[in-house]
Amino acid sequence: MAELLSKYVAPGGEVELRAIERGLGPEAQDEKDKKPHRSHVLKVLTEDRLEIAMPIENGKLILLPVDGEYDMYFYGKNVVYQCNGRVVDRYRLGGQYVLVMDLTSNLRNYQRREYYRFSCALDMDSRELGDQEEFSVAEQKELLPSLPLKSSVIVDISGGGLRFVAYYAYEVNSLILCKYTLCVEGKEKEYRLVGKVLAVNELEHRPGVFDHRVQYVDVNPQDREEIIQYIFDEARKVHK
Repeated sequence: MAELLSKYVAPGGEVELRAIERGLGPEAQDEKDKKPHRSHVLKVLTEDRLEIAMPIENGKLILLPVDGEYDMYFYGKNVVYQCNGRVVDRYRLGGQYVLVMDLTSNLRNYQRREYYRFSCALDMDSRELGDQEEFSVAEQKELLPSLPLKSSVIVDISGGGLRFVAYYAYEVNSLILCKYTLCVEGKEKEYRLVGKVLAVNELEHRPGVFDHRVQYVDVNPQDREEIIQYIFDEARKVHK
């Protein structure tokens, strides 16, 4: 795998780690909210071992535990490679704090890139759709533009959906209109997408604030690709 690693993973490349929760089935693990840690590759050591920089968040060093297991996502240009990894050592080398990671699965092209979630803080307006509008969604007719919208904040986004927090709660399985603006390739564009509410939970540490998970419904393929492009662009900015 050394040649494979050197071909697809290079020093300076961006990497994101998400903790693997043992004891959870694949579906439950996918739904569990795992905070990602962003870092970059320092050196490819062997065919299944590499050094990465210890993550730093808000100026604080994140000491990931030895033997901790993670999903690792390596960013290329408009592509993501994924594998599982385990922390086998950590130390300070000069002024750099280093994690040594062993790959515990093969590196693969992450085909479901549209479902890769990117943490963010974006303003969004939304409202619930009525019964008649649900029919218009399937027929791809224009939605009513004059009805009032409610404010919220997107906290992570992907090409398949988003998660937002708000001081109100929608019903699970309801359809909502999501309106937000992204800057893609230097140009701002407003998106008006329909989403299905998959889950709603009140935040333990913030009573009265509700976390919503939303899956897009009948999203335009071009809009999806632009959202994915936004995620790649913003991830590169964050890592730099």
